[in-house]
Amino acid sequence: MSKTYRRIVLASRPTGWVMPENFRLETLPIPSPGPNEVLVRNHYLSLDPYMRGRMNEGKSYAQPQEIGATMIGATVGEVVASHHRAFTVGNHVRGMLGWSEFGVVNGKALERIDTRKIPMSAYLGIVGMPGMAAWYGYHKILAPKAGETLVVSAASGAVGSVVGQLAKLGGLRAVGIAGGPEKCRYVTDELGFDACVDYRGAKDAEALTQALRIAAPKGVDAHFENVGGDALNAVMNLLNPFARVAICGLISDYNNERGVVPHSAIRNPAVFLVARIKMQGFIVSDHLELWPQGLTDLGALLVAGKLKFRETIAENLARAPEAFIGLLRGRNVGKQIVKLV
Repeated sequence: MSKTYRRIVLASRPTGWVMPENFRLETLPIPSPGPNEVLVRNHYLSLDPYMRGRMNEGKSYAQPQEIGATMIGATVGEVVASHHRAFTVGNHVRGMLGWSEFGVVNGKALERIDTRKIPMSAYLGIVGMPGMAAWYGYHKILAPKAGETLVVSAASGAVGSVVGQLAKLGGLRAVGIAGGPEKCRYVTDELGFDACVDYRGAKDAEALTQALRIAAPKGVDAHFENVGGDALNAVMNLLNPFARVAICGLISDYNNERGVVPHSAIRNPAVFLVARIKMQGFIVSDHLELWPQGLTDLGALLVAGKLKFRETIAENLARAPEAFIGLLRGRNVGKQIVKLV
């Protein structure tokens, strides 16, 4: 095994869109684990939209990413040295070891994963945080009933793809919003959604509303929002009385410069009163007590062949910045990961 490893740190905070120069690739000696610590060789790194918010300096739901520190991120990999009684060499584990080929962490911060029936990388997606975000927003906020219509934006992504499949399993009409014909075909032909609207084919929010009205002729009872902007405002025009809206992400605003009016500014607030809707944002890490239940449910559905997933894989840690920028620009289909081994 090599005596050195590579990591990527935040070199500077972005203004507006993330640029490659906001990151720096470093080479360091592989550390040795101390008491109760475990050395892990990371096999896959998860790239997720929330990372963009952590790159900013300012008040948020979590502390900002530190300049010069390893970029935050979930990883799965293999234990190569252990001073913790719960882990032995060869164990497969999930942790938050960041944009790094190796990492040392207290064993309390790691979780054993079973890769006999579920691929290792899936623990970063459909049986990881994105899947759990879908599960929580769907079951605990939207709480839909069979026969209702559910709309989800970014339907071909890691979260939206799970939301729509859960809706179909629950007997709902599932309508996706995605960017481009190829993504929409994936959503309907492979994931089984009833319809998918290509937001890039709509010139404005009004045109998007009209396209959604055709896809959801009975209106919208439940909406899972990942994007914001025109997508959110278009769906709000179609909400039925007592509809529920779960706000998981607003990626259309993540790269705004300070002082810019958010794309996701709600243009028709009267709908809250007229339709008596409920809109609730959530951070899935606030609900860790539900993760065992949610991830067990998702794993069982995956093993039973009732859930499908796709991954966009970047090879090599050095390509992580490029892949992350692509994620923010909507270039990925399904879960964006980086293969490190």
